[in-house]
Amino acid sequence: MIITRSPLRISLGGGGTDLASYYEEHGGFLIAAALDKYVYITLHRTFDPDMIIKYSRFERVTDVGAIEHPIIREALKLTGATGGYLEITSMSDIPAGTGLGSSGSFTTALLHALHVQQKRIVSKEELAEEACRIEIDILREPIGKQDQYIAAFGGVTCFTFKAGGKVEARPLAASEETLANLEDNLLLFFTGYTRSASAILKDQNDRTKSSDKSMIDNLHRVKQIGIASCERLEAGDLGGFAGLMHEHWLLKRTRSAGMSNSLIDDCYAHARKNGALGGKVIGAGGGGFLLFYAEDKGRLRHAMRETGLSEVRLRFDFSGTQVVTQS
Repeated sequence: MIITRSPLRISLGGGGTDLASYYEEHGGFLIAAALDKYVYITLHRTFDPDMIIKYSRFERVTDVGAIEHPIIREALKLTGATGGYLEITSMSDIPAGTGLGSSGSFTTALLHALHVQQKRIVSKEELAEEACRIEIDILREPIGKQDQYIAAFGGVTCFTFKAGGKVEARPLAASEETLANLEDNLLLFFTGYTRSASAILKDQNDRTKSSDKSMIDNLHRVKQIGIASCERLEAGDLGGFAGLMHEHWLLKRTRSAGMSNSLIDDCYAHARKNGALGGKVIGAGGGGFLLFYAEDKGRLRHAMRETGLSEVRLRFDFSGTQVVTQS
């Protein structure tokens, strides 16, 4: 039996510039942080010639091509693990569709498990690129590369996206004290509902490809905010970082009509009145999680309980995708 896990993530600046429609012409940059909330994959050899697959559904097939789950089907094809006698099960600490990058975490954890089963060692970069190949190149999802890379690498990491698809990753060069204070002062609240990111990301992708000036200008400024956020964090200026979070959200919510709604706007305004120095919706928007930076955490927690939102306590993960058990 092999059990792997990949961390979920939050974006700290520059999100949206990791789509090829933008970075191929302009270059992208963002900061992401891996969380101590995970997607788990269990791989088990069986005595049954069928392939048994358990996720939110149950599948039992004799041929890989008959698998309905697209990521599992393509991951098995890519790694050559097509021989049957295999049971695959997935679990997650947080529901999918909440903006924390669960698809990228799922794909990297699955690929890692399949490589371990076949006694292959792959680097974090290779794992991230294989996950991108499946989701972006094969399945044609209108998504960026952030989720796969932060799931593979872990930590609080800066990513530069270059024309041709090359990605450069480096750990945020912040002090231990700054990282500890950042971790303590970030609060994550669930809006209570999930959503699909595809429609929002497809709109951004299509408008970027068609050189829509308002979208390109928006993403230019978002990238600048991401770079400035990196500089503020590495200088230990958490207040300055929080101000940039707020500016980022004001820009992000103008990117698409589906980015926000009355619930999100009301909760965000309430948080700002009760100690949140900055914040935003995590992921493509429209639901999922609200992330805030606050030094008066008790006041903000009390205020958000009044709105009915539940908090998910977070810590950073510095391991990335890894094997939990192998026997």
